[in-house]
Amino acid sequence: MYRASSLQYRDWYFRGWRSRYGFCRSRNSLANKPPILLIHGFGAALDQWRDNVPALAETHTVYAIDLLGFGASEKPPTSYSIYLWVEQVLNFWQKFVGVPMVIVGNSIGALVATIAASHHPEMAAGVVTISLPDIAAFNDLVPPALRPLERSVKAIVSALFVKPLFYLVRQPWVIRAVLKGIVYSDHDRVDRELVEIIAKPARDRQAAEAFLRLNRSINQPNYSPSLTEALSLLQAPLLIMWGNGDRLIPPSEGKRLVQYAPNATLLYLENAGHCAHDDRPERVNHEILDWIAGLA
Repeated sequence: MYRASSLQYRDWYFRGWRSRYGFCRSRNSLANKPPILLIHGFGAALDQWRDNVPALAETHTVYAIDLLGFGASEKPPTSYSIYLWVEQVLNFWQKFVGVPMVIVGNSIGALVATIAASHHPEMAAGVVTISLPDIAAFNDLVPPALRPLERSVKAIVSALFVKPLFYLVRQPWVIRAVLKGIVYSDHDRVDRELVEIIAKPARDRQAAEAFLRLNRSINQPNYSPSLTEALSLLQAPLLIMWGNGDRLIPPSEGKRLVQYAPNATLLYLENAGHCAHDDRPERVNHEILDWIAGLA
């Protein structure tokens, strides 16, 4: 099980905003083993990698960050986007890593990892995605003529309901119900520690305003670069993992997306949901380490 001592926590400042990261330097790490960076998904935090860090750090130096707006990082009233988080990852890499690393991401973190590696190939020795969302594909489901109307309706709904909804969904009992009902396959993994990992950042003074801005941003046309274009330009090897029980993003997306990446492997995980790394940590740890070993 995860213990706080697995990671050492530090802050750095990105664009003047306080950002949190954790690291674990392995005593067994060899010179030819690339470091690993872990990037969480929407609404999560770096501590959700609680049972991944110890196993990965047996042979690799491991870093994990809280994206701006989440976890213990600052939650400024700014315009959030994949571009912003990619810049944050680049800034972190320049300050603390400086050598090619394996970037592992879940959900929105998987999208950030893929775009970051595609736009800044010097950072990436490899990319591992767990439930990779294609925001543009979801938006393309709406006919072009209706998109301005859709954005207007979403803006009105956001202004009226998002903050009140936020105060409800940050309650521990609601978080537990959502995690068990939608996100996780193994309900035993939804323990008190996990609920607190999600609930604690939501109690921050700036959290409600940040949640409102996050919700607004994701509906904007310039929220993210094209994922399919990024995949086609990606130079680093790519491992796409998907829990076959993912209820948030259809696992069939993996078969579509892998066709765009020239150097990609697709792997489905049995009895795993949207957060497969925490749902089935032993399996995910094994697959990541085995895949990295095959890169040499």
